[in-house]
Amino acid sequence: MLSAFARAFQTPDLRKKLLFTLGIMVLFRLGAHVPVPGVDFVAVNQCLKDTPSGLFGLVNLFSGGALLQLTIFALGIMPYITASIILQLLTVVIPRLEALKKEGQAGTAKITQYTRYLTIALAVLQGTGIVATASSGALFSGCQYANQVVPDQSVFRIATMVITMTAGTTMVMWLGELITDRGIGNGMSILIFTSIASGFPGSMWAIKLSGKIGDGWVEFLSVIAIGVIVVVLVIFVEQAQRRIPVQYAKRMIGRKAFGGTSTYIPLKVNQAGVIPVIFASSLLYIPALVAQLTNSQAGWATWIRDNFVRGDHPIYMATYFVLIVFFAFFYVAISFNPEEVADNMKKYGGFIPGIRAGRPTAEYLNYVLTRITWPGSLYLGLIALIPMIALVAFNANQNFPFGGTSVLIVVGVGLETVKQIESQLQQRNYEGFLR
Repeated sequence: MLSAFARAFQTPDLRKKLLFTLGIMVLFRLGAHVPVPGVDFVAVNQCLKDTPSGLFGLVNLFSGGALLQLTIFALGIMPYITASIILQLLTVVIPRLEALKKEGQAGTAKITQYTRYLTIALAVLQGTGIVATASSGALFSGCQYANQVVPDQSVFRIATMVITMTAGTTMVMWLGELITDRGIGNGMSILIFTSIASGFPGSMWAIKLSGKIGDGWVEFLSVIAIGVIVVVLVIFVEQAQRRIPVQYAKRMIGRKAFGGTSTYIPLKVNQAGVIPVIFASSLLYIPALVAQLTNSQAGWATWIRDNFVRGDHPIYMATYFVLIVFFAFFYVAISFNPEEVADNMKKYGGFIPGIRAGRPTAEYLNYVLTRITWPGSLYLGLIALIPMIALVAFNANQNFPFGGTSVLIVVGVGLETVKQIESQLQQRNYEGFLR
């Protein structure tokens, strides 16, 4: 990986792309420290010291800590991620979106435009919710300065804060698209990578400070060792795939023979990626958020506060694991259509050796996909539980640096970026067959 980056910096045009990407990443991190107008930054800092991230840990993780600091990039890239997932799910349900998806580049551009509009709408909705939560003091529950975070709660001031956060989300979306067009890698993924990686040093040092053995160095080195093992495991599983061989029959057109080639369908063990973890985390936040905002003292609210607020509670961990496994199968079922793949193979004269074309091929693909989704979903569940186990073992916060969503995204984005750099290097250094 390091050799790929070194060779990329030696190539002038790739060096410009890398420097442009790094410049956007620096700008993104600077925006994550500029507070929204109308926020008492002293009170926010005091509450950050006194209270953990709590319910808003996932959104705070994706914003690189900007959410709880109430900065202009507080919402980060989360509205865009949510909008993309919603559009992807609606593509299966709405025939018009499915037709656009099949139109190629023009249809994809139209869906991207819809995603932008939905992102702005979600940013307004989420911004209003965050500002209202901060104004009521529920954003930092348990902090004595929580009600002082937003001193001026007039309609004009609240509207200004919401508009500022929405504009910040729009700018983040624009920065991501700039990286995609003029930089290296997928812009949105790079910005998520930047947000998550920025929290690693602070989380590691917090573990060292809270450690009790050897002045905290034993815990610190143990976490690093666990991190190396987890990263190796994630890389191994993310690269693992089941290759189903496909043979294309020869066709005679005039005097020329076409086809007759052999290829394969790569089915990844973790076909769903990090989406099930995001779905499960978001769903688990809803009951705890409702109980917190309503401030109800009923039996159901007390039960939720006792079992679904603390990440190290056995009921919370078991529910989280089951939801991840369920959403892994759910997302794979809607993102990969065996019948469509079988029909396309049959249309172009392709077949799996030993399997008849058509419905038997679809049933075989579904059978294989179900079998490899089981280890993939269990792997996602175990990786996601690592921060909760660390919460008990090392007294770490729920955003443990080497587990769950953070490592899955960081490793996945890193692998894809390195592949893009290597492919562009190969294109520029390819000697060709005429020499």
